[in-house]
Amino acid sequence: MKGVDDAFLGVGDKPGLDIWCIVGSSLAPLAKSQHGKFYARNCYIILNTAELKTGVRRHDVHYWVGEEAKEEDCLMASDKAVELDAALGSNTVQHRETQGEESDKFLSYFRPCIIPVHSHSPSHMEGSRNKSSQTTMFSCEGEHVARVTEVVFSRSSLDHKGVFIVDTASKIFVFSGCNSSVQTRAKALDVVRHLKENRHSGRCEIAAIGGAICSCFLHKSGWKGDNSCSFYLSMIAEDGKLVGDSDAGEFWNLFGGYAPIPRDLLEAVSMNMPLEKLFWINKRTLVPMEAHLLDREILNSDRSYILDCSTEIFLWMGMTTLVSERKTSVTALEDYVHSQGRSSAVRTVIMTEGHETDDFKLHFQHWPKIVEMKLYDAGREKVAGLMPNHYAAIFKHHGYDVTEIPEHEPQQLISCNGSLKVWLVDCGCTTLLSTEEQEKLYTGDCYIVQYSYVEDGKDYHLFFAWYGKNSIKEDSVATASLMSSLANSVKGHPVVAQVFDGREPELFFSIFKSLIIFKGGRSAAYKNHVVQKSDRNGCHQKDEVALFHVQALRHDCVQAIQVDLVATSLNSSHCYILQDHSSFFIWLGSLSSPSDHNMLDRMMNKLCPFKQSLLVREGSEPDDFWKVLGGRSEYSKEKRVKGWPADRHLYACRFEQGLLKVKEVFSFCQDDLATEETLVLDCNNEIYVWVGLHSDVTSKEQALNIGKMFLQDGILHDRRSIETTVYIITEGDEPAFFTDFFKWDSSKQSSMVGNSFERKLALLKGLSPKLETPDRSMRRPSLRRPGVSSETSTPEHQQQRPTAARRAFGSASAGRFARERSPAAAPTASPSTPSPRSRSSSSTSTPTAVARQLFPASLHASEAVHALSNSTSRRR
Repeated sequence: MKGVDDAFLGVGDKPGLDIWCIVGSSLAPLAKSQHGKFYARNCYIILNTAELKTGVRRHDVHYWVGEEAKEEDCLMASDKAVELDAALGSNTVQHRETQGEESDKFLSYFRPCIIPVHSHSPSHMEGSRNKSSQTTMFSCEGEHVARVTEVVFSRSSLDHKGVFIVDTASKIFVFSGCNSSVQTRAKALDVVRHLKENRHSGRCEIAAIGGAICSCFLHKSGWKGDNSCSFYLSMIAEDGKLVGDSDAGEFWNLFGGYAPIPRDLLEAVSMNMPLEKLFWINKRTLVPMEAHLLDREILNSDRSYILDCSTEIFLWMGMTTLVSERKTSVTALEDYVHSQGRSSAVRTVIMTEGHETDDFKLHFQHWPKIVEMKLYDAGREKVAGLMPNHYAAIFKHHGYDVTEIPEHEPQQLISCNGSLKVWLVDCGCTTLLSTEEQEKLYTGDCYIVQYSYVEDGKDYHLFFAWYGKNSIKEDSVATASLMSSLANSVKGHPVVAQVFDGREPELFFSIFKSLIIFKGGRSAAYKNHVVQKSDRNGCHQKDEVALFHVQALRHDCVQAIQVDLVATSLNSSHCYILQDHSSFFIWLGSLSSPSDHNMLDRMMNKLCPFKQSLLVREGSEPDDFWKVLGGRSEYSKEKRVKGWPADRHLYACRFEQGLLKVKEVFSFCQDDLATEETLVLDCNNEIYVWVGLHSDVTSKEQALNIGKMFLQDGILHDRRSIETTVYIITEGDEPAFFTDFFKWDSSKQSSMVGNSFERKLALLKGLSPKLETPDRSMRRPSLRRPGVSSETSTPEHQQQRPTAARRAFGSASAGRFARERSPAAAPTASPSTPSPRSRSSSSTSTPTAVARQLFPASLHASEAVHALSNSTSRRR
């Protein structure tokens, strides 16, 4: 390929990492054993290939610039990144990574961390350096990825907000500043484990210094959770000085003795969103553009543009630009970054038209929807053989000769041997329906559905709050609260979900052997509404006229949904039952599946037992059939194929001053489910809100609010419906249909005592873990400052809690997801129904109040000691 380095030919065919080091004027590929080791004097090209659920491969190109690298190597790295993009069809996204300021996405490739090497030996082909016995010191930042930087071994390098690792010949010390987060401390322990295994061959001692030492100290001291904790807590002093602890004394002796660390200066937090600056590149000259409101139409395919968003700078290159022009554009970007004096702090992202990131699209007012996938005519004559049905339908539509693979039975998502209960929500109360009636729902009502089953020897209870599309607000407001009360009253592992009429997930239908959804309603509120409006709204009446869409999910599961009584409701991909008073027609669409045909008789017996029906195939309908539907009309005759499964994304969520802020967790795994956090697993058609055992979310209604705000605030570019299904999963209650999204290891002790740091420290030090039996209701937020104590919060303690602001979450770039919410726009939580296990009496509607309730004020270590000591003395 002209203008492309030969080292890039044929790469990107397999998922994983490919890395090249720039050595002189050439590229040297790195062996897998050298991945994650970066020298400060070098520059590197990194290609990450990921295979999406669609089967398409996604490529991310990163070029990493060491802080001691030569300028000519930096320029060569940017040029080679453009060449690699060209070799991969110009459909990659390129990222500039500066040492010490790497993006979370880049760091997620190298778990648990990368440790840049300051060495005069730039070649990676020389093998590993001799491990030095000299003491080294590292700063560790980040909550889901570890950002490790070697710092000067000096007391002046320590501060209150960071976590520091001091690696000596025989022992590794972890110093946790009193203002550091629990997640950062826990992530630092992953780095400690890495150092122990790779630098010390697994043979060295581990010592934890700082406020976080408290829990481990209590564990070793045999504390059982009684009132004697104040005795141990009184031994904790600030800055890691623990009276009588030999590890602390040894740590400070490394620095010549103990001395207090200066207080951190408070950083002013600006809530103003940065103004965007847009330039188009004329050769290497940047031409400013007036862009108060950015629109997709201003980007021309034959030009390149720079969008400066303060914390991030984007380079967008039109699809018709040449490789040489793209190299010039990247050089202009480098010049611009250096001229602004922001080379070490700014993130730069480079993309080609048609392959823009969601972050980039969010800055534009009108971005067109994703266009449908087009087929290439070049290989038309070569397409043959067996293909999945969703492929085959598309290819057949374009004239390809293909053979479909027979349809397979859908994957079983949940045990089919469970028991079902359904309650009708009516005027703030619930009415349990009979076995016969529980398989009949009405669009004017709200229901609570409980499905109880056994899986892996454990009792699970799945609760759905189902909202009919015509339901009354009075009923819908009460439903979530009533469902939470029911979930809190059961023993076992409860999971709650919120689903909406017409957008139900397959899992909802699978728990019913058969289900019929009628128009109309049975609740008193709905009936009153019908009387007041004098509008029956197509309510279903026995022995009248109605049209039902019938579909089979499995060999034993079928559903019928009443649709509008018009011909346009038909679809060639489906089957229908048409009722005309005492007569019935069964209509088979020409593209409907045999599995649907096999279930029609069963559904007929449900709708109208002992009634005869007339079988009608599409294209041979009698006149009476069309007469019932009000006459012939055009309807969809195209094959409906199941869409591609969505690629999943995990987001950590927090509130700051009434704003919901999210930050994506890249390359996520089970270990990213930190017990202090609330995370959202986004699977496109449904989202899962996972609530940690020690998170500050205190009720299921609040967890549902997080899911609503995640959908409603337009955090993602596709602006999905607020009626997307939301599941609430609590730590320790994870069902198989959630754990299947991870490489789940059930042997991991998710219910160990303590926070993430305390759990990891206990395992790292070889202490036998203590287990706790979690309460099935949502847990009360912990009173303690992270790492101070594991004692349960009490009302007496809560009265002494000071008001303080929570630590800021995420990087500055995470602020772009924040959306200001007015009280009127905030999702309103339902009034809480009293329950013996309920944690809160009511829910608030304003975002600031919700944030205050979700994330209460933190507590300083010394204040925790004082509060616990006072409470103990009063009890005595």
